[in-house]
Amino acid sequence: MPLTSLIKPILYFTISMVSAQNINLDNKIIPESIKKEVIEAISFYPELYDTAIEFKFKDNIKKSTMQAQPRFVSFFKRKENREYVILISRNIQIEGEHFTMEDIPSDVKVGWLGHELGHVMDYRERTNFGMLIFGIKYLFSSAHIKEVERTADTYAIAHGMGDYILKTKNFILDNASLSEKYKERIRRLYISPEEVMELINENKVEEEPEIVGEEGSWYI
Repeated sequence: MPLTSLIKPILYFTISMVSAQNINLDNKIIPESIKKEVIEAISFYPELYDTAIEFKFKDNIKKSTMQAQPRFVSFFKRKENREYVILISRNIQIEGEHFTMEDIPSDVKVGWLGHELGHVMDYRERTNFGMLIFGIKYLFSSAHIKEVERTADTYAIAHGMGDYILKTKNFILDNASLSEKYKERIRRLYISPEEVMELINENKVEEEPEIVGEEGSWYI
């Protein structure tokens, strides 16, 4: 058996254990039915260890599957003390197609959660006044929506979630029941699968560990 075949599972297990240690569940509120996916997604964001986040189901979210936003009660706190809520739609309606969260593959849910956590990473850098302007522009500017959504995807990919983000794209774009008009809107506002792959490949150049042996180096 090749050496790399033995080392890959070991490295994956080690990285997973390290990631799990970067999660603080004391300041996270997570529904039991989606706990596995939330923990998987948030393990990619060690910067959110001290950030209070509630993951909360809502019957319907207009034009969204999930939605990240600051808690109103924490809006006037310093940005580093801000708390967030990620709303998760129980019922997803897209052009007459109806899904529930239980219908969505686990990896796709992880990707969506990773995207929303990318929004939280973006919000953490904004002042309260900046967040106010952000909200107003999001309501009225499609160019701003595009910038914001692409930023969230970029955060997720930069944190190693590229494969999950790609699966969320393909879940929509490969769905034969959805119109080309709707898919074109997704392509226009969000990073394309091709761009995701480019960013994944760029990140892999930096992330691949080097194992040095007596006769040289192997890259895994």
